[in-house]
Amino acid sequence: MATHKLLLLPGDGIGPEVMREVEKIVGWFRKRGVGFETETDLVGGSAYDAHKVSITDAAMARADAADAVLFGAVGGPKWDGVPYEVRPEAGLLRLRKELGLFANLRPAICYPALADASSLKREVVEGLDIVIVRELTGGVYFGEPKELVTLENGQQRAVDTQVYTTGEIERITRVAFDLAKKRRNKVSSSEKSNVMKTGVLWRQVVSRIHKAEFSDVALEHVLADNCAMQLVKNPKQFDVIVTDNLFGDILSDIAAMLTGSLGMLPSASLGAEDPQTGKRKALYEPVHGSAPDIAGRGLANPIAMIGSFGMALRYSFGLLDEADRLDKAIANVLAAGIRTKDIAGPGMNAVGTQDVGDAIVKELEALS
Repeated sequence: MATHKLLLLPGDGIGPEVMREVEKIVGWFRKRGVGFETETDLVGGSAYDAHKVSITDAAMARADAADAVLFGAVGGPKWDGVPYEVRPEAGLLRLRKELGLFANLRPAICYPALADASSLKREVVEGLDIVIVRELTGGVYFGEPKELVTLENGQQRAVDTQVYTTGEIERITRVAFDLAKKRRNKVSSSEKSNVMKTGVLWRQVVSRIHKAEFSDVALEHVLADNCAMQLVKNPKQFDVIVTDNLFGDILSDIAAMLTGSLGMLPSASLGAEDPQTGKRKALYEPVHGSAPDIAGRGLANPIAMIGSFGMALRYSFGLLDEADRLDKAIANVLAAGIRTKDIAGPGMNAVGTQDVGDAIVKELEALS
């Protein structure tokens, strides 16, 4: 029996609470013959409290050795005053950079049972199934120079640099087209080529790769501001959206709210395929943040975290039947009206984090 090595990084705020529900799911699969070996370590504010860094070298080594990393959430007002280079978010950025996790896949699926939880009309979002493919290790979040300086006249100047190379755009483009071929065969490429040189290069490279390698896939170019508007106006027109680091961050949060809550959106961050083993470095995380206002109260929605584990089953371990079963269990639990407060409709009794995790385990048992 193959053993799959998982590193759990719960992080801060609600991260440990939602990660505990994933551990229940891992335990259920393990009892049924799926070999999982798990380790747990610190990241973010919890790592800073213990070690004065946002992630230790030892934790990075564990992440590098793992088949997949499950990441909760980091940050909170407690750490607002720590030095910038060791802020909680720096731990996640280091993981993305050093593991080479350049491709971020963020599915947005609106379960029929949750169509009324969206801020949009049911007919606009019911049946929504899109994926945003976000470039994750380039762009303005990593470009240099990145600085905040005081000028001679006493004013301050902040600089963030948006940088992309041909190779960075080529590899994320291929991920998007490959994914679209397994879905509805359409890619929407989003940038700001009307005002940004990186957008001009992005559009040129995407068009060239499409013509040379993926001409059987439909391609459209959509300016990022228009893409944001269209996501709210008519989101089901999209299938796969490929975009850069900054716009991907923004557009995926818009897509999250189409599904009813940030607590519903999982994500996968993938590296390049190893030419010898065919495996990729991978990190899976919910799109939501650490939500310090509800941390420790058992109110957090664990479905995005559990769904992220489902993506690990699919993309890192090749356990497609198990991934499908987990997706079905989540859908059935929602259809049965079991909801945390963020997605509970008017007049519904909201349940706690643990209740949702227990219900999904129970449904997995029923489906088996």
